[in-house]
Amino acid sequence: MNGEESLNLLATMAFPNQSAEASPQRKMGRGKIEIKRIENTTNRQVTFCKRRNGLLKKAYELSVLCDAEVALIVFSNRGRLYEYANNSVKETIQRYKKACSDSSNTGSVSELNAQYYQQEAAKLRVQIGNLQNSNRHMRGESLSSLNLRELKNLETRLERGISRIRSKKNELLFAEIELMQKREIDLHNNNQYLRAKIAESERVQQQMTLMPAGGSDYELMPPQPFDARNYLQVNELQINHQYSRPDQTVLQLV
Repeated sequence: MNGEESLNLLATMAFPNQSAEASPQRKMGRGKIEIKRIENTTNRQVTFCKRRNGLLKKAYELSVLCDAEVALIVFSNRGRLYEYANNSVKETIQRYKKACSDSSNTGSVSELNAQYYQQEAAKLRVQIGNLQNSNRHMRGESLSSLNLRELKNLETRLERGISRIRSKKNELLFAEIELMQKREIDLHNNNQYLRAKIAESERVQQQMTLMPAGGSDYELMPPQPFDARNYLQVNELQINHQYSRPDQTVLQLV
């Protein structure tokens, strides 16, 4: 055994999978395949389904990511149609035909775009006209062009709209009534508090009125606050112990 054979043997022992990958008969995993018609019917159908789904997925991704107008048409060997278009296959084909005819007539790209946008503008004008007619019909105008079925549909739409409007109006009214009730409770509580304050001030004023006039032996104390049981904390009247004594005659025994 020479040196080259010994190296191959060591490589085979260290990496046993490489020998299988090297042989074309035992080649595993994805690799390059020869592009030709698959003879086996089952394998051909499976391959068609897989590659068709992948092609449709790629077309969808291209239309979404790049904002491109894509139309894809696939016919199987059995004659079944598979298609995908983000706008419309028919409109895309028409646009393609116009682009081909214009390009054959040496038309510029700007002219092609202008024609396309003119068509889109015409479609938008038609949609705007339809919406304006619908708004007039909702207002009860221009009803002579409508037949019985269209009038019935219009009546149903109006009834549904009125029902939603009434529901929203009732919801707002109930919310406003609830707010007014809360304000009424707050005003009632404030009124009760003010009444208690007025009664307290009137009671203090009456007590001050019943006091004797000046020159009495009592001096008036300032009004004291009431406690939680409506009792005075300190008596309002305090006896003045400083009596004014007139001069007295001193009696002496002779």
